[in-house]
Amino acid sequence: MNLITIAFRNMQQRGLASALTMISMALGVALVVVVLSISWIIKESFDRNSNVGYHLIVGAKGGALQLALNTVFYLSQPIEVIPYEEYLEFLPGDDGRPNEIKRVGGWIAEPERKGIFSSYTRGGFAIPVCLGDYVGRFRVVATKPEFFEKLRYGKAADQEYRFESGRNFQVYSPEHGYFEAVVGSRVAREMGISVGDTVKTTHGDPEGEGHGQPFTVVGVLAPTGTPNDRAVFINLEGFYLIDGHARAFEDEAHPDAEKVYVEPELPPGQPPPLPLEKRDLTAVLVKAGQPMFAVHMARPINKRLRTQAVSPVKEVTNMLEMFVDPVRNALLAVTIVVCLVSAVSILVSIYNSMNERRRDIAVMRALGARRDVVLMIVLLESMLIAFSGGALGWVAGHGLAALASPLVEQRTGIQIGFLSSITWVELTLVPGIVILATIAGIVPALAAYRTDVSRHLT
Repeated sequence: MNLITIAFRNMQQRGLASALTMISMALGVALVVVVLSISWIIKESFDRNSNVGYHLIVGAKGGALQLALNTVFYLSQPIEVIPYEEYLEFLPGDDGRPNEIKRVGGWIAEPERKGIFSSYTRGGFAIPVCLGDYVGRFRVVATKPEFFEKLRYGKAADQEYRFESGRNFQVYSPEHGYFEAVVGSRVAREMGISVGDTVKTTHGDPEGEGHGQPFTVVGVLAPTGTPNDRAVFINLEGFYLIDGHARAFEDEAHPDAEKVYVEPELPPGQPPPLPLEKRDLTAVLVKAGQPMFAVHMARPINKRLRTQAVSPVKEVTNMLEMFVDPVRNALLAVTIVVCLVSAVSILVSIYNSMNERRRDIAVMRALGARRDVVLMIVLLESMLIAFSGGALGWVAGHGLAALASPLVEQRTGIQIGFLSSITWVELTLVPGIVILATIAGIVPALAAYRTDVSRHLT
């Protein structure tokens, strides 16, 4: 009979105590696995959202982190507004002039001022956004159709936005005019919104009464695992026509920004778009033609009185290091404590059993078993308990994570497979538990090693 078999028989003899110790170990390991899975979800979520598909956020002076949180994650509140003319500075066009000549329901607007940064954004894009309104508890993002046409998402910013149903909104459509909207997958699911429904926005208050103008939902985004899943996107032209969204005073910041407006006949019942000098923006999402151009643009932008240029990747990374990493490290510290407690439970269980087993050990010694053999049997017993409990807890922890995957996917867009959240820390978990259990088993093993044969055979 080999030593492992003897150790296994010893476990069977004290089955209840061994089972309880294994269950305790399994619960500890399952807790560790769940904690590590939560840590993995946090990191995966930030990794997905850190590469947003553009280089700079241009917004009003204020906190850089607040601007990034508000624009990327739709958290916090907008700092201030910037004139619409700031957006025109980035529009790429031939010979360096902005290409903001748009026919919107028969209306043409042509800015006369040269775009200062247009040479940097040639091959990239500039997309304006206005924030502050709500639909229910979800944020409203007023923007242009290019938001879904040009922006990409994912770790490598190479995934195109897809529509689960419907299509992208248009600047102007004969059917709905300027008032079309697209909703994120989570918004559609929680509010029961589908293509063809209408939504009304509230100004800065999720519980407030909606504006009188409804927007017709023409598209529902497929899940992306980004904050866009919990946002409502409306046409910027329609946003400006809502009461309270026009600039109250004339802007003196750009006296050279003269415009020429040509307003042919509009379709019956359709108001003309808001003049450019009456428009404000929350931010402009800018992708330079080359990444190095973003650095060159940021400096002159930051020297202006009103605006600042923020790198979303930098701000999200700083936030990860400042707030998220300490939490993850705290969770890791908890896992280490749980492992130590599990090892101590094995020590206590086997050590308490020594008094009951001293006669058995004495008999083994009398039959010719050497001291080192007895010591090895006790150590093997602690290792078997640790390995069995650790393996059971590992399977249980990943099983719980897999069961929670639908809920996590609804909240974050991240799918958790049975093995998807494994990290290098977890790969060392069960071997580490076995090593700790072996170390913990040294104390009862030494007690067995020193058993007085003659005394306990009497």
